[in-house]
Amino acid sequence: MKSITKGLLALLLILTYNAVAQENGKKETASTTNSASLVLPQIQVVPIKDTKTERSYELYIELPEDYAENPNKKYPVLYYTDAVWHREMLSGATEFMLEDIILVGISWQLDINEDLKNERGAHVSRFRDYSMRKSSNPEIQKKYQYGQAINHLDFIRNDVITYVDKTYRTDPNSRTYFGYSLSGEFGAYILMSQPDTFNNYIIGSPTVKGELDYLTELNTKFGPYESSNKNSSLNANVFIAYGSLEEERVVAPMEAFIKLLNDRRDDGLSVYKEVIDGNHSTAFPATAVRSVAWLSSLMNPISSLDNEVSFWSIPHLNIPFINQEPEDREDDIAVGKLNLSEVKKNALVQVSQDIFDGNYGNYDALLISHKNKLVYESYYKKGRVNLPHGQASAVKGYTSLVLGRAIEMGYLSMDDLDKPLIHFLKDLDPTKFTQGAEKITLHKALTMQGGLTIDREEWKEVENDSVKLKGQGLVQTLLERSEPITEASQTYLYGNYNPMMVMTVIDAVVPGTAEDFIKTELLDPLGITDYKWSKHVSGLPQAGSRASILPRDMLKFGHLVQNKGKLNEEQFISAAYLEKATSGIVRPAIDWMPKNYLYGYFWYHTPVQVGNKSYDMTLAWGGGGQRVMVVEELDLTIVISGHDRNDDKIMKPIFETVVPAFAKD
Repeated sequence: MKSITKGLLALLLILTYNAVAQENGKKETASTTNSASLVLPQIQVVPIKDTKTERSYELYIELPEDYAENPNKKYPVLYYTDAVWHREMLSGATEFMLEDIILVGISWQLDINEDLKNERGAHVSRFRDYSMRKSSNPEIQKKYQYGQAINHLDFIRNDVITYVDKTYRTDPNSRTYFGYSLSGEFGAYILMSQPDTFNNYIIGSPTVKGELDYLTELNTKFGPYESSNKNSSLNANVFIAYGSLEEERVVAPMEAFIKLLNDRRDDGLSVYKEVIDGNHSTAFPATAVRSVAWLSSLMNPISSLDNEVSFWSIPHLNIPFINQEPEDREDDIAVGKLNLSEVKKNALVQVSQDIFDGNYGNYDALLISHKNKLVYESYYKKGRVNLPHGQASAVKGYTSLVLGRAIEMGYLSMDDLDKPLIHFLKDLDPTKFTQGAEKITLHKALTMQGGLTIDREEWKEVENDSVKLKGQGLVQTLLERSEPITEASQTYLYGNYNPMMVMTVIDAVVPGTAEDFIKTELLDPLGITDYKWSKHVSGLPQAGSRASILPRDMLKFGHLVQNKGKLNEEQFISAAYLEKATSGIVRPAIDWMPKNYLYGYFWYHTPVQVGNKSYDMTLAWGGGGQRVMVVEELDLTIVISGHDRNDDKIMKPIFETVVPAFAKD
């Protein structure tokens, strides 16, 4: 995964050069009698004792430059072990990419046995402090006392973190651990034994060979993840990296550990892996730089990660980011200031805090536009200003707008909605159709009443056949394999067959392809350029899911609905079509749908009660928590995005707090 930018590469070269120069300088100094040690004024050296073992250590504490100037500001903290080895790289990387952070280096034991120190070096205590288990060799165990990670972790939790939190203005919700090699193994141990010690873990090339069974045992002891139990989550962001030239015998256990984490399917756990050019030693500088870039991406709603990063690898934000006067990003979104009473503002902020705390599930963004201006922008968990978010079935609503655009441009008419869908598809062979195929009109397909009855097991035989299903072949195959279309079968049935039949018609009637039409006639005019819209196996654009756009761009679809299809004061989507599309035509007969919801043309309709007044809300709805909600009477568009497994809880604060905040008193 090549996420490093040219700027990061330049920084890496500078820091690597400095590290080498400093090492050469040490050798020169050792042979020069008239020399002095370099004192770094920004680093405070603080002696500290392990209160249980009486062992002596030092903390190397580096405060941000603006620390003294901001007495009310709290700062995230990056704790790192093997401090003497890691200090320069981390200090330099954070200086360039993450200035507002406190660095806390934890030294090796100072008052260690001198003979042992002379034999193995000043770092000898790391063998004892960072290792999980005792050595099987009695002589080695007696000499080095392996397996005291549990005691060292106790020292860090009860002495180090306690001291730092009492002495400095720290943010307890933003603690990070950095370790490499054996101290990376120590990081893996902390994560699996007491994950709440840190919020973020940077684990570089961990020496977990031989420790995988124990890590698996710790994972089993912690217990499986259950979405209904927040305490069952590790609740951590994990960056894990190793060198591309490391031996397979050490890479395999690291990959197995990554798999162990991913197999938890833990919504509160984010795992981001990088393979760094180099071997175990030479991969360290790049690991330090890239991990700091990753760390900056979870302390900022604007991500520094590559757009190709997997959604599930995006780290969770450590704090919610809330802006009541959003920034103009020159993205064709007008911005304004939230003009509400303090009581209502505070109520919205509380909703955001509750979302961040997971009280309504797993949600990533809440944006509010009033009178066509973005006035409230907030991000949580995996939400970022500049990373497209999956839309799930909200794509159905966007497909409906594509059809409305085709009608406005004259490629279809309102009367065409009641014509048989096959009327527009000239490449079909009607002699092979099931009985009643002509009963499927655009209107029926748009309201999920197409009436197809497809045997699921039989459909699996062809669902990935890109030759058979290519283009109009999809509709041909559906109409061949369906049971007869009857009045009884043409009832509401949610799924993706109907949307794809609509997309096939769009592709047939517009100039060029549906893919080109979506881009040039819908997305480009709206200024939507950063998106992913996947293709169906038929080669057509997906019509029911599998598209990703920015949360701010979701607002643009809502604005089209709010403004009755107008864009820049000109009709863009057919007004007649949009009125019908957003009205309540059928009542969805499905268990998971609220009883007061109605369905139009891939858009939902529901009343929202505020006091004695009822307002009509139109919404595009996607699983996991994707919503574009419009209350036209209030000039209000609300957008949420998420990755929730039970996505109905979020509507409670929308109905009870967000909409009422903008209702007329």
